[in-house]
Amino acid sequence: MISIVLSERDFDYELQALASSFFPGQKVCVLEEGQGKEPGRERLRQVLEEASACIGVYLGIEHIAVSVLFKTDCQGHGREDMAGERSGHLNGEYWRQAEKEVTGGKDWHKHQDKTAHPYRTYYKNELKRLLFLMLREIPEEFLPEGIIKRIPDWGTMTGVRPTKIPMNELLQGKSVEQVRQSLKKWYCCKEEKQELCLEIALREAGLLRQVNFEEGYSLYIGIPFCPTTCLYCSFPSYPYDKFCHLADSYLKALKKELAFVAERCRGRRLTSIYIGGGTPTALEAGQLEELLCCVRRCFPEGEFCEFTVEAGRPDSITEEKLKVLASHRVGRISVNPQTMQQRTLDLIGRKHTVADTVRAFCMAREMGFSNINMDLIVGLPGETAMDFEDTLNQVRKLGPDSVTVHSLVIKRASRLRSVLEEGGNPLERESARERQMEQMLALSRQFASEEAYAPYYMYRQKNSAGHFGSSGQENIGYARKGKECLYNILIMEEMQTIMAAGAGASTKLYNPEKKIVSRVENVKSITDYISRIDEMLSRKEKMCFQT
Repeated sequence: MISIVLSERDFDYELQALASSFFPGQKVCVLEEGQGKEPGRERLRQVLEEASACIGVYLGIEHIAVSVLFKTDCQGHGREDMAGERSGHLNGEYWRQAEKEVTGGKDWHKHQDKTAHPYRTYYKNELKRLLFLMLREIPEEFLPEGIIKRIPDWGTMTGVRPTKIPMNELLQGKSVEQVRQSLKKWYCCKEEKQELCLEIALREAGLLRQVNFEEGYSLYIGIPFCPTTCLYCSFPSYPYDKFCHLADSYLKALKKELAFVAERCRGRRLTSIYIGGGTPTALEAGQLEELLCCVRRCFPEGEFCEFTVEAGRPDSITEEKLKVLASHRVGRISVNPQTMQQRTLDLIGRKHTVADTVRAFCMAREMGFSNINMDLIVGLPGETAMDFEDTLNQVRKLGPDSVTVHSLVIKRASRLRSVLEEGGNPLERESARERQMEQMLALSRQFASEEAYAPYYMYRQKNSAGHFGSSGQENIGYARKGKECLYNILIMEEMQTIMAAGAGASTKLYNPEKKIVSRVENVKSITDYISRIDEMLSRKEKMCFQT
């Protein structure tokens, strides 16, 4: 365990995430020293009795300080370098400390509105950079047994939306070179991540200029039913065979919420609609028709420019359901195999075959769907880089219009976590998985380049299967020109309000003046959603539409 001792509780989430990215697999806890007191070496020694390593952080008005202390078997001497950083390894201890002056001089972080204070971003970046540079220089041979160090490719950028930073800087009028230098100096990103971030941000900006998204909104509709629950899944989903008796009541409540949203948003431009889940095509064809008729009635054609239905599981896609989608002019669908390896599909509980994927995709093409996405996952249990390369070659033959490559995320709520944690040395097991995933991601980049797919959106999640549960790998959407999904860009960059309907759906209200997003959550349980729909509409009315 690694303990972070703060002079006062602020920036704890950011510092905890950064420490976790350096020391994967380690639990990182945060303690508060209190009264703004700087945690000194003796205080860290006390904490070290219960931890493998300690990090002390002083949040001063005019200067900040970071120190690290841990036990080591190596012997050596102390030193002070040119920058005033002090370090040493004496008497079985490794000690390192660094300080930095910060501009301002005002006690800004004690203000009631400190989270919105313009000085906060500068202060936070200086603090994270100081910690990053110090942790980067710790010699691995001095680390306690059982702790390994990784220098994160993304530097200090621990958030799930790394392209937001270059996107905002580009919109502020900075040149590409200025943004590149910012990613290098302030955020300590490796060169390949700098270029990936910039490429996607530039492409996103170009696509967004083509639509009037600033004054509009988008709509997410959640269908929580699935044919079965996949081993790795942590989303709210209900096997349709077991919960089909609730489907009609769920649709009744959902239609009520859609009518409410349509009425309250009347007069605003609708940019895109995205129906996801779950698996929307787990519904019967008649139920799907009922839902789409409601959507068309509430949001007449011409009010939005993009309509996506995440059909998802190939075993849920039938000719009748595709006809329903086509009749309502759904422009973009997903057929998501996740893998084209049958033994993996059986292991993760997908309950469909590779042949089902090919059948569903070809049937959709024959019916005229000209924008089909396929989702793939790298890091599935038991798969090698050779398996993933074979999956890519099978997808290549089908020729989807876009491919989204996800790094496996092992959430606490998924059954896969317990499966992967069984047996073996965890460090060796995770190191091997990390190497495999890096090879797979390299193969996906090569595949995208060869097939004229360009990366157009990206996000990261906590607890990806590589990097010992850290956010080491990215999820990247690749698309051929003109086949990108606007909704994916808008939801990732948080530059527009996303109204959300359905169980477990989260509305994101964007404030363009403050450039912040607030959330309004729906209950996750289907039965609660059905019985409490009026309560949720009242809450939406109060939080979304009463100013």
